[in-house]
Amino acid sequence: MPITALILYLIFAALGFGWRSWTQYRHTGSTGFRGIHGRPGSLEWVAGAGFVAAILAGLAAPLLQLLAILSPVGLLQAPAIQTTGTVLAVAGIGATLYAQRDMGQSWRIGVDPSETTTLVRHGVFARVRNPIFTAMLIFAAGITLMTPNPLALAAFGVLLVTIELQVRVVEEPYLNTAHGQAYRDYCETVGRFVPHIGRIRDV
Repeated sequence: MPITALILYLIFAALGFGWRSWTQYRHTGSTGFRGIHGRPGSLEWVAGAGFVAAILAGLAAPLLQLLAILSPVGLLQAPAIQTTGTVLAVAGIGATLYAQRDMGQSWRIGVDPSETTTLVRHGVFARVRNPIFTAMLIFAAGITLMTPNPLALAAFGVLLVTIELQVRVVEEPYLNTAHGQAYRDYCETVGRFVPHIGRIRDV
């Protein structure tokens, strides 16, 4: 199972980051990467740096298990759990690509306060405000269940926390400033990560 998890992780990285960035560059002249912002130690910086660390740790986890450096947690080492993880990981890859397609040229990794992108409200974004992050968490949960060693579990926890920080501390304030009432109306009717949950009246 570590081999399958590693292959799926590489596919996710190649398609979700590499291919998507290349496609973005071809259409806009920009890869979409905006880097890590904020003063070191600030919540903005923690969100960006923690996200990168979680992605790298998530990749290392199946590799280290494959090399027998890490062992899975006994309670989670079951064929049914690993199969569920595989299904979630594959679904997460597909959902990530689907959401990225709906986001179109507004797709970014990180935020540049000096630019204003289109507020995307169609497709899957009509149901969830952050479907790409939701899809990434589904994928990460799947990989964690496939290779449930301590590093994989920790990486998933860090990813969950840093995505929450990125959305609440970085992206929502930026979008509120950039789009004003249109974004506030959007937040009132569409959930943050899943439909109907996380709707807010004051951003």
